[in-house]
Amino acid sequence: MRSDNLSPGLGHDPSAHVHLGLFYTGVGPQLLWTAPGAAPHHHVDTFLRVVRTLEHGLFDVFFLGEGLRVRENRGRVLELDVAGRPDAITLLAALAAATDHIGLVATQNTTYNYPADLARRLASLHLVSEGRAGWNIVTTDNAWTGENFRHGGWLAHEDRYERADQFVRAAKSLWTAWDGDAVAADGAAAAWARPGAIRQVAAATPLLRMRATPTVPAGPGGPVLFQAGDSPGGRDLAARHADVVFTTNTTYDKALRYAEDLTARLASYGRSRESLRIMPGAVVVLGDTREEAQEKLHWMRNEENNGPRALAFLEQWWGKDLSGYDPDGPLPDIEPTDAELDPSRGTVARDRRSGKRAIIEGWRRMAGERGLSIRELVMEVGPGHDVFCGTPQQVADEWGHFVRTRVVDGFNITPQTIPGTIEEIVGKLVPALQERGLYRTAYQGGTLRENLGLRAT
Repeated sequence: MRSDNLSPGLGHDPSAHVHLGLFYTGVGPQLLWTAPGAAPHHHVDTFLRVVRTLEHGLFDVFFLGEGLRVRENRGRVLELDVAGRPDAITLLAALAAATDHIGLVATQNTTYNYPADLARRLASLHLVSEGRAGWNIVTTDNAWTGENFRHGGWLAHEDRYERADQFVRAAKSLWTAWDGDAVAADGAAAAWARPGAIRQVAAATPLLRMRATPTVPAGPGGPVLFQAGDSPGGRDLAARHADVVFTTNTTYDKALRYAEDLTARLASYGRSRESLRIMPGAVVVLGDTREEAQEKLHWMRNEENNGPRALAFLEQWWGKDLSGYDPDGPLPDIEPTDAELDPSRGTVARDRRSGKRAIIEGWRRMAGERGLSIRELVMEVGPGHDVFCGTPQQVADEWGHFVRTRVVDGFNITPQTIPGTIEEIVGKLVPALQERGLYRTAYQGGTLRENLGLRAT
């Protein structure tokens, strides 16, 4: 994954440190609940164990994914996936009481929330955590998710980032509409709140209507804004508003191109590269030797794409019951339905949804030429991740190259096993980073902004 192509526009910083987060997914196949020793993924004791381990490892953030609807397969709940995750803000408020430094980031949707309500709940989390709250801003436009909110299909695809921009602007206005010194310092004051210190905020557009007065102060600096999305609209939203951006670009050359593009977009909005932290998602597989790490990766890939999961993946494309096929045998010899690929298994690129027959024909050619079984094909073409795989020392050296050439500022780790992945990273990779001067040995401050090295707003 490493490349020595440096960009003169990004520079070199020999003192840069790696920032780390953990992305605990909402629903989906990312967590291997079948792994030996796996903890119950919905139990509060598991979350407490995870977040305390991360804080011991001096992580910047614990980052919760969101699942607004449980994934399905051909109209039925996909029983192979982890589900049952608690509400993010409720859970993070509980974790705030059990931690002192780590940031607590909730993924919250701008399509199926209301600005005044969400701004109040995020401000409350920021207040009770004493400045450690973050909001991962995401959008949704598919009718399948909208059915859970009696809004199926109500938002056009091209409008989702425009609504998100208006939504974030409204939330930020609410957070700044309560002055920091609004409340009287003691009972000798003439009024509990200084007149004019808490103001009403209004918005009225075709995509958003609101009139509200904040009912709780936003706390120090306001919640830190994260943004996940790699489309042009997502990048523009990040350049306008985000403090931290969560991307999928974890090969060096892709990360370099992304950083150059985002730096240019930031400049167009009057912002500098220093105003934002880039933390791509990362899968990490460690071993005492590279060979041991590769063996673990092989097991992980096979478990992610076991027989039932491989058949379920193809059923999404074929639109038919394929349970009678051998996952270690050839591809189905029947034709798929003409129906467009549905979004019930998660985000799928729009060109893939409608062009499925051409894609399936390509898979058939690939399988025939290479002699691939169903499961082997799915391992090639199904959802996958770039992986940092090797010894702790090897991964630490690679990460050092990424951060010191300013291509990224850190990584948001997607664990494959809980608690195994986390305990290995904290126990082995963090010390390797510290030995190289690439990682903090103590938290810099008490707020999330301070620990990310971001200016207070």
